[in-house]
Amino acid sequence: MTFIVFKKLPLKINIAIFMFSLLVFSLLIKLAVWQLDRAAQKETRLEKIASYQQQDAMSLSLIMQLEQRQEDLNDLPIDLTGSFNNQQRFLLDNQVYNGRLGYRVVQLFEDAQSGMMVLVNLGWLQGSIDRAFIPQLKIIEGVVSFKGNVRILEPPILLEEQILKNEHWPQRIQSIEIDKISVLLQKPLVPFIVYIDNSEALGYIKNWLPIVMPPEKHLGYAFQWFSLALAWLMLMLYAAYKSAITPE
Repeated sequence: MTFIVFKKLPLKINIAIFMFSLLVFSLLIKLAVWQLDRAAQKETRLEKIASYQQQDAMSLSLIMQLEQRQEDLNDLPIDLTGSFNNQQRFLLDNQVYNGRLGYRVVQLFEDAQSGMMVLVNLGWLQGSIDRAFIPQLKIIEGVVSFKGNVRILEPPILLEEQILKNEHWPQRIQSIEIDKISVLLQKPLVPFIVYIDNSEALGYIKNWLPIVMPPEKHLGYAFQWFSLALAWLMLMLYAAYKSAITPE
């Protein structure tokens, strides 16, 4: 009969290496949990959008009267009637559609019922690699009616501060900063932008997607981070075992 004897091996721990390994492992787990959280947020938002599709669009004044947190207004369907400002218009830069470089056209709109001012994203318009080229914009005259969705903007990530000047129109912008645009135009604006509905003929090319990255993709990333964390843990345990059995 054969017996296998396991000897107790003295475990040699380098504190610096141990702390570094623990830090990397914790970071990988944290990234995986963050992706799971993002997936849950996207699922909740998709469910909310689906429920909104079953209800009638709301007026701007009614939306502004809702006693909800600002972020809870996101994706609400809205019905607007009023007129556009055709003098002061904005071109949101670096917007790609089907591999082509262009802009999102953002225009000031005055709601006839409430008198409130709101920025409206009218869709995508092709640009040019020639920075001197300014695309031809449509003139939207008279009173118009259309449907859209409320969009709460996330804080922009800018390499340098955006400076808006009331000189050349239309004006290129790197991000939509409602507070700065309000100061520039000297008009109070509601704290969100309206994305015109994809079914509307008004405006330019509509390719707005409320969810760019679906929940399934976040779950896939979470699995990858958990796998990396497990692989890292196994590698560190193997390295510790090899260190313990290797004679000095």
